[in-house]
Amino acid sequence: MIVVENVYYTYPNGVEALKGVSLRIKDGEFVAIMGENGAGKTTLVLHLNGLLKPTKGRVLVDGVDTREVSVAQLSRKVGLVFQNPDSQFFCSTVEEEIAFALKNFGFSQEVIEKRITWALNLMNLKQYRHRSPFTLSGGEKKRVALAAVLAWDPQILILDEPTIGQDYRQKEKLRQFILQLNSQGRTVIIVTHDVEFVADCVPAPRVVLMAGGRVIADGDAEEVLTNPELVKKASLIQPQISQVFQELADLGLPRNVLNVYEARRIILERWRGR
Repeated sequence: MIVVENVYYTYPNGVEALKGVSLRIKDGEFVAIMGENGAGKTTLVLHLNGLLKPTKGRVLVDGVDTREVSVAQLSRKVGLVFQNPDSQFFCSTVEEEIAFALKNFGFSQEVIEKRITWALNLMNLKQYRHRSPFTLSGGEKKRVALAAVLAWDPQILILDEPTIGQDYRQKEKLRQFILQLNSQGRTVIIVTHDVEFVADCVPAPRVVLMAGGRVIADGDAEEVLTNPELVKKASLIQPQISQVFQELADLGLPRNVLNVYEARRIILERWRGR
């Protein structure tokens, strides 16, 4: 379990990025942390693996205070894929990048080779095995960063803006992969302002909305993302399907429809019942 207790964080330049954030994330949950740029989303998740330490308050990961252990110790359990992949690349080839953490965590060479091959196949990166990660496209870099983290099999996976630079096909593969990981019992946390990506996840995640360094809403995606006032406060736009059904509410259709799958079910039921 992750416990965030009344956390404040002020950057060295004086910007107060978190203002009393409290949050509990249970083992095996799928959580989307959402809000506009500057809301405090990334600052919050950087506390979950110890890269940042609270100015006030505390963060516990499985009962361990993140201020009392190293980032390396936390990283074995908490894998974080950064919004900008370049910031986590160290090596001259994709293969070496995936192997980097595995070597530092003490995996045998045999296991390292197997996990490199598995991760390359998983993220459709085989053809880039010997390429420099710095020469790849933005979407390809994202996949390399994700492959490098997944290779050591962390129990908690955090993805910061994972859909940026991904086309529709890669987004769909990513969505299915996230849902698969979560169904296997892993805790998955995504930081995103991509409401359509979150809306189309079935089952839908828990959504935590942030604005101005504070949590302003926390609940099921259907409850949060179909609420116009909450979404507006977070400077987001409601999912398109949600907007359509709210316009059609006067015709007797429900307002809280989140995605096209639910919309299709409702429309077919109404049509057959005519």
